[in-house]
Amino acid sequence: MNRRVRVHTRSTPAENLRIVLHSMSWKLLLLLPILLVFAVPTYLYGLRFGDGVVPSMSHFFDVLSAPVPPPTPTPLPVFPRVFAQPGSILYTIREGDSCNSILTFDMYMANAGEVFSDVKPETVQALSATMGKDCHGIQPGMVVSLSPHYPLTAFGGIVRKIEATISQQVLPTPLIPVPNQEPSTVDCSRGCLLTVELAPQANIHLEVRTALSIRIGSWVWAQAMMPRKAIQGFDTYPYVDPQTPMAGMSFKACDLQVDNVHDDRSLFCSQLTPNTINVDGGSWLLGVTGPGGLDHWGYRYAKPLPANTQVLLWLSSVKGKLVFKAGNPIYRYNEATRLYERL
Repeated sequence: MNRRVRVHTRSTPAENLRIVLHSMSWKLLLLLPILLVFAVPTYLYGLRFGDGVVPSMSHFFDVLSAPVPPPTPTPLPVFPRVFAQPGSILYTIREGDSCNSILTFDMYMANAGEVFSDVKPETVQALSATMGKDCHGIQPGMVVSLSPHYPLTAFGGIVRKIEATISQQVLPTPLIPVPNQEPSTVDCSRGCLLTVELAPQANIHLEVRTALSIRIGSWVWAQAMMPRKAIQGFDTYPYVDPQTPMAGMSFKACDLQVDNVHDDRSLFCSQLTPNTINVDGGSWLLGVTGPGGLDHWGYRYAKPLPANTQVLLWLSSVKGKLVFKAGNPIYRYNEATRLYERL
């Protein structure tokens, strides 16, 4: 019986390529070069982009997980070498002048006739003592002394002590400073009495009420009403005793700033009592020029004044804020005469 034997011959590589090419669609053959043109650059760009994105994302998450650095402390200004100085200016009586008219038109005291009244003779006596002449007997050519009424002052300093102004308010006892630990702050929303250092070994007491946190070592800026001289039977006596040194005085604060944050809810100076800011349309201010003093409030004077100049100036009330306007009177203190002289 005859058997047929089939012999399978092995295909050559060239034959295999022809078989594959023959089995592929002509459309696919056209698409392959296009894919190669776009795929290779895309692959290379993806490699470079990935090399940049991965380290950036790693750095981003490293930053998020890192501890928060402590806040940068506010640089402290230089202490002024002198303090605001209470004092008076000299005025020569003119024809037709009276004590009330002088105070009303030359010292901007709109209600002078109410504060100093013959109905209360003790008030006129106190004014005569301040001016150096009997108000009922002034004559043209006489020289009298005029003082700023209900004056404000402005300053900056370091908080050295914090006390409660309300007996039931409990404040934490100051802690011993620990390195790398933020000092404890105090809530003064119900009122605090601060001991503020205005210069080395020279402190004043400042009554504040603020929602801002205050700590020992904070720098505070404030305008404040200067304490007036106590006259028996004359509670509204408007003048400061020029013999009382500023160091050791007690003040009520307005226009308050703690470190580099201004308290926009702090009292307007016109809200301090007693005063006549709203009635007068402004206020007298005693201060010292320089970065640790009046320069902080950005007052622009008629001419430049060197730092540590003691000045008396009139501030105008504009929408509840006190500003120095061009033409407002400004005086410089003369140490030799102990008087203020107009600039």
